[in-house]
Amino acid sequence: MNDSILMKRFEIVIGVGHLNHLMELLERSGVCGYTVLKNAGGLGSQGIRNPDDVLITDENAVIILACKEEQAQILLNELRPAMKSFSGMCLISDCYA
Repeated sequence: MNDSILMKRFEIVIGVGHLNHLMELLERSGVCGYTVLKNAGGLGSQGIRNPDDVLITDENAVIILACKEEQAQILLNELRPAMKSFSGMCLISDCYA
């Protein structure tokens, strides 16, 4: 890993209804790449979300991205207040690219 660059990995889980707002926030923060996984299931503050349930009205999405430390701080400044209205979660960890 001598040539690796230390980065910050973000894993964000939000309702699909907030996805466009989050993508605008990522663009405004200068994030140049991310992955979106729709129809995620699990157990959280909103209860159980089973992605195989045909009656589910509120889907979750998982957004994964990695960026350098400086970019991560810019993103955090935008993301912290927004996450309150998204009622989701954001995990941040170190990673290498």
